[in-house]
Amino acid sequence: MDINIKIKDREGVIHDVVAPTDMAMNLMEVVRSYELAPEGTIGICGGMAMCASCQCYVTSSHELPEMSDDEDAMLAEAFDVEDNSRLGCQIRMTPELEGLEVELAPES
Repeated sequence: MDINIKIKDREGVIHDVVAPTDMAMNLMEVVRSYELAPEGTIGICGGMAMCASCQCYVTSSHELPEMSDDEDAMLAEAFDVEDNSRLGCQIRMTPELEGLEVELAPES
């Protein structure tokens, strides 16, 4: 099953994208597959919650899984962190996230 999500890129352009929920993809991988951020500016650590290059702001009211300690610690050191900041690599694409809306954080 695919879900529809909205991603606002760093230039402020909103992209309506379709993400598969059966491939264990995360939000960072979706952003990369649609090339919504320049190569080398997102997912630098490969999705290990060890950099904040995939930080995004969740602007819809979806319930997301609890933050891991690694994600929490990484966001504590990141720039431009807001109350709704999450690491895209830690947000798995699931059917419950239909309609998710996120904005990519500025490149630090």
